[in-house]
Amino acid sequence: MGLLANIFTWWNGAGFTTRRFTKRHGREVGRDAAGNLYYQHKDDPKRRWVIYNGANDASRAPPQWQSWLRGQIDDVPDKAMPPARAFEKPGLPNLSGTGETYRPAGSLARGGKRAAATGDYQAWTPD
Repeated sequence: MGLLANIFTWWNGAGFTTRRFTKRHGREVGRDAAGNLYYQHKDDPKRRWVIYNGANDASRAPPQWQSWLRGQIDDVPDKAMPPARAFEKPGLPNLSGTGETYRPAGSLARGGKRAAATGDYQAWTPD
């Protein structure tokens, strides 16, 4: 997508007006591993926003930054959050509609074969 697409669409990244507003009123406060940029209003620190690196999809912002964007933490995650624990996995964007979508055993997309019933179920019948 070229510059013309960003002028007329918002789903492929920040549009012209968002970039202009950000340049005038925003102060960059951080970046995440995915390359998303996080901003705070110069005059009103409670106003916060993100410019995504790629398509605009809120699930692409990590949970720590989601907390900052919603005002649940005052400082940026690097300073306000405890360090990640060894067992924590990195967050994933919403994978619905992609080839990476979770498909449990028995779903039609995975062949539609379910394990046989175990016989522990008894249907209710009225007395």
